[in-house]
Amino acid sequence: QFKVTIKNIERELICPACKELFTHPLILPCQHNICHKCVKELLLTLDDSFNDVGSDNSNQSSPRLWVTSPSLDKIDRINRPGWKRNSLPPKTTTFPCPGCEHDVDLGERGINGLFRNFTLETIVERYRQAARAATAIMCDLCKPPPQESTKSCMDCSASYCNECFKIYHPWGTIKAQHEYVGPTTNFRPKILMCPEHETERVNMYCELCRRPVCHLCKLGGGNHSNHRVTTMSSAYKTLKEKLSKDINYLIGKESQVKSQISELNLLMKETECNGERAKEDAITHFEKLFEILEERKSSVLKAIDASKKLRLDKFQTQMEEYQGLLENNGLVGYAQEVLKETDQSCFVQTAKQLHLRIQKATESLKSFRPAAQTSFEDYVINTSKQTELLGELSFFSSGIDVPEINEEQSKVYNNALINWHHPEKDTADSYVLEYRKINRDQEMLSWNEIEVCGTSKVISELESNCNYAFRVRAYKGSICSPCSRELILHTPPAPVFNFLFDEKCGYNNEHLLLNLKRDRVESRAGFNLLLAAERIQVGYYTSLDYIIGDAGITKGKHFWAFRVEPYSYLVKAGVASSDKLQEWLRSPRDAVSPRYEQDSGHDSGSEDACFDSSQRFTLVTIGMKKFFIPKSPTFNEAENRILPMPTSIGVFLDYDKGKVGFYDMDHMKCLYERQVDCSSTMYPAFALMGSGGIQLEEPIAAKYLEYEEDM
Repeated sequence: QFKVTIKNIERELICPACKELFTHPLILPCQHNICHKCVKELLLTLDDSFNDVGSDNSNQSSPRLWVTSPSLDKIDRINRPGWKRNSLPPKTTTFPCPGCEHDVDLGERGINGLFRNFTLETIVERYRQAARAATAIMCDLCKPPPQESTKSCMDCSASYCNECFKIYHPWGTIKAQHEYVGPTTNFRPKILMCPEHETERVNMYCELCRRPVCHLCKLGGGNHSNHRVTTMSSAYKTLKEKLSKDINYLIGKESQVKSQISELNLLMKETECNGERAKEDAITHFEKLFEILEERKSSVLKAIDASKKLRLDKFQTQMEEYQGLLENNGLVGYAQEVLKETDQSCFVQTAKQLHLRIQKATESLKSFRPAAQTSFEDYVINTSKQTELLGELSFFSSGIDVPEINEEQSKVYNNALINWHHPEKDTADSYVLEYRKINRDQEMLSWNEIEVCGTSKVISELESNCNYAFRVRAYKGSICSPCSRELILHTPPAPVFNFLFDEKCGYNNEHLLLNLKRDRVESRAGFNLLLAAERIQVGYYTSLDYIIGDAGITKGKHFWAFRVEPYSYLVKAGVASSDKLQEWLRSPRDAVSPRYEQDSGHDSGSEDACFDSSQRFTLVTIGMKKFFIPKSPTFNEAENRILPMPTSIGVFLDYDKGKVGFYDMDHMKCLYERQVDCSSTMYPAFALMGSGGIQLEEPIAAKYLEYEEDM
């Protein structure tokens, strides 16, 4: 009866990691068991994750794994001969439990801090013996050939035949008092020792951590000093009573369990039948589509063949007519024979009609035109719309509305933020956001899928200067809605350059107001500006108030974006070199009219006059809801240089090539591009005059969005 019971519990004896019977099982903090070798293999996968993420040698089916500090030296020491338990430095290793997938913190001692589950190990050994009842356990001390063992010593951890047991356990010695059992391969210690304090036996039970501990663990400084503990005998009695009570309850409900098993069997059969019926229905629908396609294919091919035959007939007739123009052939040959006629009346009677045909042939020869077209452009089948519809073919939505992507709230910057709304939000259990890269030749790659519980998601690690398509569908149970309409977003041409406004270098706090986050600046048109405007009477100009970024660029490609408030009178934005900024910011304000310096950047005329590719700055003018492109040979006419002000403006600097471009962020379209001298450090530069405001584009952060969804 016991063997039958053991065979029926095989499911409980399988390791969730290797899917085989447990070998030296360890108890994880989440109370699940795992083989000792499996924990070591999980830790060894760290080497793959650090050195070669995409290596073919890495185990793709292994669970995700990360460490809070590098622990490869720990793994080396684990496998090194002569390694001692106390020789490891305190490091923390975290990995997901293969049983429950919750993160498990092994603590400073790692594997050495886990208890070995001897009870489970004993049950596994009983199962192995029941499975190999006919297989004998041989004596470990016999000379070859070994004899079948009759007993195993738990103190020596070895199996003996009768003769060897008498030799190695003689009467009157200490070994004669060893504990021996029937033949087994499972040797467990008599006393369970504390993994934290190896010389101490466990004698208490921590109710908080649900694990045995020793008295040193409870003393001051121990890991369980502030935890509630109880005696081992009390914990044994309590847990055994609870377990026995629960087992007796389940045994008492045996009839109910059998009834539910029968119900599950019926449900499985019903599921099998419904699944086959659903497959048949799907096959029927696809066969109907195939029939329609075959019918359309046949009619299209017939139309192409009819057109081809008609054109070939026309070409054949035209070719025969032209062959008749050859000497001694067709019309020419006939005319040559007519010329042989000597009777004048007969000749005139025939020659008149023949002459008209000859003239007509001569005219056609002078202006050769094919009788038909060779191109079949009118017969090209456009299946793009049908292909898209077939690609979105899915199960009937069963009342689940199609979610819609909110284009106004979706954007791409350093990451992509996709927002959508669902007409019946509560009816959907979850959503699947799909995205894929679109190549320059419009080739579509496979979709990437992300399951989302909320109605927004941040997608990171997108390639620069690429088009991406996004779509979303809703799920309720196993039923999904059709996909939403695709949203195409173009990523910035370079990685996003993060900076804030510099509150020290050149910042004029009399005219400019900087917020605490240093990502927004406003210019207030007040009394000081009116006083400065009096100088206009004597030919002087009021100066711009400059503010720059707090970080410079010395190499590579960078992109940043900002918004100009619609009420702004005059704003300049772009890049400037460090030496040019020093020249601007050190010069006395309003001392000299900047009109006389072509590359000063103080006046729109400066850009108009300067086409030199070696200038050390480039600024564009924005104001009065307009974007002004600087005058150049490319943009000369005024109507081509004045554009509506974009909602958000991007700046792209290629330091290595000495090129700067200005983009409309809504469409990621380049509005203006030119060369710039990047021989020194380049800074994002801004200037304001009159009322105005500049807001730096805030980077899209995934953590903040997820926090909002949780709220």
